[in-house]
Amino acid sequence: MEAVLGQLEQLPALLAVSRSALVRDWDSLTLDRALEWARYFQHLHDRFRARPQLREALGRRLRQSQPYPLFGFSALGRCPQLLGLALLENRALPPAPCRRLLRSLLQCPDAGTGPEPRRLELLARRKAAASLLVLPRRPPRRLPAPEAPLQAEAQLLLSRLQEEEQEIRKAAGHPRWLCGILEQLPQPRALQVVAAALALLKQGRGAEQARGGGRDGSSLDGCQTSAAEDECTARLLLSWLLGSQERFSAFCLCLPSSHLAFLADHYPQLSRSYLDLLTGWGSHLIYDPLQGRWVKSCLNKAKLSWEELRQRFNCLCQESALLKEQTQAVLKHLRTQDGDFKVCGISVWTDLLMEV
Repeated sequence: MEAVLGQLEQLPALLAVSRSALVRDWDSLTLDRALEWARYFQHLHDRFRARPQLREALGRRLRQSQPYPLFGFSALGRCPQLLGLALLENRALPPAPCRRLLRSLLQCPDAGTGPEPRRLELLARRKAAASLLVLPRRPPRRLPAPEAPLQAEAQLLLSRLQEEEQEIRKAAGHPRWLCGILEQLPQPRALQVVAAALALLKQGRGAEQARGGGRDGSSLDGCQTSAAEDECTARLLLSWLLGSQERFSAFCLCLPSSHLAFLADHYPQLSRSYLDLLTGWGSHLIYDPLQGRWVKSCLNKAKLSWEELRQRFNCLCQESALLKEQTQAVLKHLRTQDGDFKVCGISVWTDLLMEV
């Protein structure tokens, strides 16, 4: 078993080499050996997936062999596809091994039966989705970014999280795993993708689309399992998002107030943090009697103007009765702390309560 664990540590190195310029020296024989290793790792997955203790040992050793646990035990089952995709995207691969790779991927042993055709189809779909996502977009100042690419990225993220669900649970939902994925996206795109993923989970489409459009929704056990998986995924996303005050602040600044109100209404943990953030920003507004309005006292700390702050509180109060009650309770508590004045221009919380 120790020999198997030692061999398993070579998987990250194999995938790293397949993405590097070192493959320019590969010939068809080298490619065959690499594919044999990939099929061997797939064999380990098929052999040990029904044995929890061995599965856990393999997953733990695999996570320890890389800086971020991007690959868990379930990744072993798709090693040929992961290796094939990396090599197909690598322009350094010479023509002869590239043609051999294509033949290897397209020649399915069971002529349409078994897992290989399904995996090849999934590989092709993801490659096509990745190609569509990198198409040039119109500048955001002229036209808002289209929703379709953002939703596609969010669905791909949910798919990856749900595929690795077992490994995530073993790692106690540690956000380092997620961080390794989201760091590959430019900011603030990663934050927008997380927001879209959280919204999809609550709209009831995220889990189904991420799993490939399964329709077995008539089973009560299936629905409960799906809900539990969605809850686990949402918990992981929120843990990463709320784990950094700077990250959460950037998240709230880059999203429309209506979108934030929708998420706050469905995720109590997020709503509490969002209200705390808004009250922190509101505390840096002061009343200017000459202008007759609230202005920023410190440009570095006051992220929102009075008009923007009022709009965000209004959106929270218009989203649902429960969220409105929670928002007004926070504002009333802050007004009481300021002296419970009910005259304009004395407390920013008094003025906000009058507006909402």
